[in-house]
Amino acid sequence: MDSSPSADIKFEFFPFVRVYKDGRVQRIFTTQLVPAGLHPETGITSKDVVVCPETGVSVRLYLPPLSDPSKKVPIVVYFHGGGFCVESSRSRSHHAFCNAFVAQAGVLAVSVDYRLAPEYPVPIAHFDSWAALQWVARQAGAGEVAEPWLRDHGDFDRIYLAGGSAGANLAHHLAMAASGHPVFGPLPEDDVPVSIHGLVLLHPFFAGWSLSEDEELRQWQIKANKMWVLTCPSAEKSGTDHPLVNLTSPEAPKLSLLQCRRVIVFLAGKDRLGNGARQYNEILRGGEWGGVVEMVEHKEEDHVFHIMKPDCENAKDLIQRVALFINGD
Repeated sequence: MDSSPSADIKFEFFPFVRVYKDGRVQRIFTTQLVPAGLHPETGITSKDVVVCPETGVSVRLYLPPLSDPSKKVPIVVYFHGGGFCVESSRSRSHHAFCNAFVAQAGVLAVSVDYRLAPEYPVPIAHFDSWAALQWVARQAGAGEVAEPWLRDHGDFDRIYLAGGSAGANLAHHLAMAASGHPVFGPLPEDDVPVSIHGLVLLHPFFAGWSLSEDEELRQWQIKANKMWVLTCPSAEKSGTDHPLVNLTSPEAPKLSLLQCRRVIVFLAGKDRLGNGARQYNEILRGGEWGGVVEMVEHKEEDHVFHIMKPDCENAKDLIQRVALFINGD
């Protein structure tokens, strides 16, 4: 056993990350990275594109087989979850999920590989994701130098943002930024306008909870708060009242300012973060926002079950509902 000072653990939040006193970061949850290419079962083709050479931020594009090559299909910009500190657009689980929902929905997907905390603390993930969304939007007017899949097959009037857990947090905040109300910081002056048609939030990471009287849940909440501060050092004083995770924070813009027409929120009944999803749904339904919101609950499931158990019936139901939502307008 290593008894050196570097072996001393400063913080651990299972199953995500372990930080040692000497500054080393160990990702407890790891997943196999898989290459892009043809997915034989679905006919989906994928490829990786670096969208920001300065930071290395890349995206994985997914193109479904199209019977009509001239057909324009919705563009879904997808953000993976993992507490802002683990996972990748190239991970086996998220690659499989993107293949599945692209096959079901017949859309063109753009899966963003943002940089991870704590080495790159929040809101770097939000800025990276915004840069990727800007790259997508700029392809509409790039002419011959545009990314050919987006130029030839993407419908820029139907851009959807989607994500699970931390990825859903990113999707929401990018939608707010596209609406002119960025919470994560000022945006570059030369940004192009982005119109978001719809928003798909899968078990979103929103907090701002009161400590539970249940001791087990209470201890989990305390540790989750510490985890959030580790990934977002600017939240050291505010904790989970920070406007990036607490939508009712005085510093958070009102959800009525959200400028997209349709939102669908997925909730897992056993999810300890479930109150955030319920609150999001209630605020949109009860406020001045003029769009349509749906909420889908899988009562017997836990957080991001569709990633952890991709072959279960409820995961298939979730993907089908995502497809119906995107193609229902």
